[in-house]
Amino acid sequence: MNHILRAKTGTPFMKTRFVLINTSHAGNVGATARAMKVMGFTDLVLVAPRWDNVLRREETIQRASGALDVLANARVVPTLDDALDGMTHLCATAMTPRDFGPPTLEPRPHFADLVEKHVDHRNYGVAFLFGSERFGMRNEDVYRCHTCLRIPTDPKFGSLNLGAAVQVLAYDWRQALGGLASMQDFAQGESFELMPSPASAGLASAQELAGLLSHWQQSLTDIGFLDPEAPKKLMPRLNQLFNRAQVTQEEIHILRGIAKAMSQAAGKTANGQR
Repeated sequence: MNHILRAKTGTPFMKTRFVLINTSHAGNVGATARAMKVMGFTDLVLVAPRWDNVLRREETIQRASGALDVLANARVVPTLDDALDGMTHLCATAMTPRDFGPPTLEPRPHFADLVEKHVDHRNYGVAFLFGSERFGMRNEDVYRCHTCLRIPTDPKFGSLNLGAAVQVLAYDWRQALGGLASMQDFAQGESFELMPSPASAGLASAQELAGLLSHWQQSLTDIGFLDPEAPKKLMPRLNQLFNRAQVTQEEIHILRGIAKAMSQAAGKTANGQR
């Protein structure tokens, strides 16, 4: 039987990652590292930042205020797909409401629900995605997320800089996970026990789901259901459908098999074979 480590207090230990997309100000990278470190998080990934050497720039180091280990372990990658390896649940941080996309929720109730539903999951990864300072997140990136987090602010002045937004979410998420005391108990090896993993622990990762959607896009094009020149919102809608369904790795294989069969059938039809 598979097992996972879980604190005796009931605290889950989920993988957590902060992802900065197209960040343009080096100081915000340092501020993010500082906000993460004070809440006990260390996994930072930068997607195509403005500066290739942003992790070594003087402004970054100064704003990190000693969180140099977070900067040292941070990764710079070219695409969002590269940043999401091992992640299962994606949280967009887009303050501007959209007429289409994942549900917009406040952080605290969503975090409480997330922890309650997935407290015993093995290899469950949560990623927080932040867009560029000037333009925010692209619609395409928001569409692939499971939820869009909106930090409650004064409606007359809701502007938060990147470092402040990271700090608020890092604090709320750490509290949902049981706080720093529980994390320290686990690190000391004094307060954990083996717990059985649920049958649903094999949820598909964000990368596996992206691969499935790419496969389905090609197959739907092959059978003439999708016009690649005018796809509209079909693929984002399928993305959200699969997000809600919490597709497992086994189901990914089944759905890929269906996609493969569709393409093969389309090829036979095109060749005049019925």
